[in-house]
Amino acid sequence: MFKKEEQKYDTISYTSEEDATLKEILLDKLNFSVRSLSKMKKNQTVLVNGSFKKPSTNIKKGDLIEVKIEEDMANFMAQDLNLDILYDDFDLIMVNKPPFIVVHPTKSHNINTIANGITDYIIKQNEKVKIRFVNRLDMNTSGLVIIAKNAYAHYTLSKDMSDDKVAKKYITVVKGIVKENFGTINEPIYRADEDSIKRVVDKRGQESITHYKVLERLNDATVLEVKLETGRTHQIRVHMNHIGHGIIGDELYGYVDENLISRQALHAYILEFDQPRTKENLKFKAQIPKDMQELIEKLR
Repeated sequence: MFKKEEQKYDTISYTSEEDATLKEILLDKLNFSVRSLSKMKKNQTVLVNGSFKKPSTNIKKGDLIEVKIEEDMANFMAQDLNLDILYDDFDLIMVNKPPFIVVHPTKSHNINTIANGITDYIIKQNEKVKIRFVNRLDMNTSGLVIIAKNAYAHYTLSKDMSDDKVAKKYITVVKGIVKENFGTINEPIYRADEDSIKRVVDKRGQESITHYKVLERLNDATVLEVKLETGRTHQIRVHMNHIGHGIIGDELYGYVDENLISRQALHAYILEFDQPRTKENLKFKAQIPKDMQELIEKLR
């Protein structure tokens, strides 16, 4: 596995395997966006065999292409939040987000966010990178969050996410006994009111596919492993409500009992994908948090 000290995280090197234009290689082989190409041309940050070349340049097999990735730190307040950092390389950071913490600052939550904690961590690592979130979780959902350190990694991972090349699995505890051991919910999700955050199943919505597997049946509750094929806002919460098994603790769509758990029992526990630069397969697993473990024990 590549380590940060083994390769400069701010330079991507690629030896051409065929004759093509530089633009074709940057877009098709290295997964840069068209917007990134314009920035490279303006800042002269793409080199061929050591010299700056325009995207229209013809490249021959064996030519060495180097792209410098220059980033400015995002303007987030640094806060030591003792985050659970599971992985860190030259392109990304994986953090296990606890419940009750927002990923990105908002008007109502402008401090004590994952962005604040990651900023503090990056500064202490003596790095200068811009924080870009590849995925986000609701404040009351716990689990794995990917932070990209540069535009290339963010674009590549986001594209893999949208192309269903990232395996995303969750653990949730729902109300009632789910009878089928396995199931798939293929129902479109729609935001009926722009002034509301709530979503509904509606034929006017976007295609949304959720697969589930029963892990354990409890006392009027079921522990499920859920795999997302699409990534709509509130998808698991909406789909579980739709089949009559709302998530325990979910104030918007599920079943609330403060004596059981004080937030929705939903945890993003597995992410598997290819490292954007080395293409090494990476798989991360975040253990079920204490409050969900206690909930399961109460319901056994």
